[in-house]
Amino acid sequence: MIRNTAPEIMIDLNAENVVSYLKSAGHLAPQESATATELSGGVSNIVMRVNRPSGDDWVIKQSRPQLRTDVPWFSRMDRIHREADVMRILDRLLPTGIVPQIVLEDRDNFWFAMQAIDANHAVWKQQLLDGQVDPPVAAKLGTYLASIHRETSLRGELTEMLRDQTVFDELRVDPFYRHLANKFADVRPAIESMIDEMAATPICLVLGDFSPKNILITPTGIALVDFETGHRGDPAFDLGFFLSHLLLKTVLHADHFDDYADLTHEFWKTYLAGIQPLKATAFAPHELRRRTFAHLGSCMWSRIDATSPVNYLPDERQKNIVRNFSRQLLLNPPETWDQTIQDLRTRTKQP
Repeated sequence: MIRNTAPEIMIDLNAENVVSYLKSAGHLAPQESATATELSGGVSNIVMRVNRPSGDDWVIKQSRPQLRTDVPWFSRMDRIHREADVMRILDRLLPTGIVPQIVLEDRDNFWFAMQAIDANHAVWKQQLLDGQVDPPVAAKLGTYLASIHRETSLRGELTEMLRDQTVFDELRVDPFYRHLANKFADVRPAIESMIDEMAATPICLVLGDFSPKNILITPTGIALVDFETGHRGDPAFDLGFFLSHLLLKTVLHADHFDDYADLTHEFWKTYLAGIQPLKATAFAPHELRRRTFAHLGSCMWSRIDATSPVNYLPDERQKNIVRNFSRQLLLNPPETWDQTIQDLRTRTKQP
């Protein structure tokens, strides 16, 4: 069990005190009529938008030792520093505007400020839940993730500082994978083997939270946020994690199965095209798929029976579809993505 070993915060920021704090620290002019609003959606940090009539808006993010979940869940607070480091790396790799730029950072108080994304944006997760399917978005995301994996694999010096995986373990491996393995003995060997193989494959920057809730659709394109779980690791985790979210929505919208499944095909197509120049065995398509299937099964199942279950699949039949599909991925994985999709399609059509 992860213990709360967080250092003491000098000041807890919130929407009521953040503007006065920024003024007292000299980050805002005393006469500036800024206002702050707390943003919802996350479980591990407090996030506030600071509206500045006289300048660009900021988003302030400060880590908290305990996550807002039903099950007690703690993580070290300096993960906020890791997030800032990852954002600076991504700013060098991706087109301008996809990842917000850091504008202020206070490591003693575990917060940073970044450029605010256009307030007129949509969260891709909500669009997917509402039945809005946009294959070009999935295709662009495949391109972006491939660029991140490819460039940081070729330029290892970019991620040398990210080898420590403590936060990733606290926020992903322990609450998702180990929790699941401890609960279901029949898949424990497969999950433990996957964890060991992942630890032995530190070949590129892995975001660890590449999911629809962190993908914002703006009037000018796509923006990506939330990188505290970033580390040098196995790209198969990002693939399995991301695809698990798409397939969970596919189960939710089984009456539009093909529309949602097409998102996964578009994503795979552009991702594989983007990593094609890489010669490492770990990036060979068949090898990458093999590892991805294990992460996909573990991630999907975790969102039903582990520490942070999704709230949009309350029906027990849907949960059992995910459980049985995931178990198959772990114990008897397919060889192709088409076979994976066909298996899920068959399960969703069964009474």
